[in-house]
Amino acid sequence: MRAVVVREFGTPESLSIEQVEAPRPGPDEILVEVEAVGVNFVDLLVIGGTYQFLPPRPFTPGKLPAGRVIAIGDNVMRFTVGDRVLTTAEQGGYAEQAVALAEHCYRIPDSMPFTDAAAMALAFDTAWFALHERGRLRAGETVLVLGATGAVGLAAIQLAKAFGARVIAGVSSMSKADIVTTAGADGVVDLSVENLRDGLRDQVHALTDGRGADVVIDSLGDRFFAAALRAMAWCGRLVVVGFAAGEIPSVKVNYLMVKNIEVSGLQVSDYRKRMPARMRECFEQIFALYEQGAVRAPRMSVRPLDGIAQALAEIRDRKSKDRIVLTP
Repeated sequence: MRAVVVREFGTPESLSIEQVEAPRPGPDEILVEVEAVGVNFVDLLVIGGTYQFLPPRPFTPGKLPAGRVIAIGDNVMRFTVGDRVLTTAEQGGYAEQAVALAEHCYRIPDSMPFTDAAAMALAFDTAWFALHERGRLRAGETVLVLGATGAVGLAAIQLAKAFGARVIAGVSSMSKADIVTTAGADGVVDLSVENLRDGLRDQVHALTDGRGADVVIDSLGDRFFAAALRAMAWCGRLVVVGFAAGEIPSVKVNYLMVKNIEVSGLQVSDYRKRMPARMRECFEQIFALYEQGAVRAPRMSVRPLDGIAQALAEIRDRKSKDRIVLTP
């Protein structure tokens, strides 16, 4: 079968597609004919050797491929050949076939195309856990989403609205406001203002009658983190899901005490490993909301496996406006 292979850590341009032996499922695994797989920012960290969890080389990257079950291990009871599934495999997705633990796989509704499942994967489950598990979002609260035009940001907007929250979206330029309002944002704040430290708080307060945001979903880090702390309501909860803006920020904990606010982090893959039942609940709810029309897959660019290097380069260089999905 054809697969992307990483033999040495490097750039997207260093990736190669090779003919490799098809994997075989272990006793607790399923083998999937990959129909679609999303291209994610985290893959840049994996192939570059800077991610916190790195597989031994050589390996095939690609997280959460979706496809049809073509073989099952001896101990697998939940699936049969022909089932349509989304896997939460941490690697192996950039290939024509991939294996995954059956416990970490979820049936896709018949009404959901594989490309939609792949486009929503990683982004929607990350947003779900950030809002539900770490942010403890309640209906009627206000959520501030930083990096709102990114995959996780757009998912967080849709899910927060579906959960009955009011959403304020932070964008790098007001020219992108239509993207987040189309996703459901109730208000938009400009993260490019000169005095971000005060400017973000002033904008959020103007939209919340001076109260601030109850929950902040931060995928940017850097200077945006400190500014968001100042824009939070009393007893607010900030959830760190990434550092796409560059620098990893720090916090003076006395400020947390003054406003009784919380800062927590989210590594969603830990939930897949440690709490698979909770992850199953997550995807069941996301799929149900999809079938109800309450959430939808993001706008996407569907490409063949051969387009992997260009796709990752576009994400690295921030040139892609759509969610990129490969169809091996």
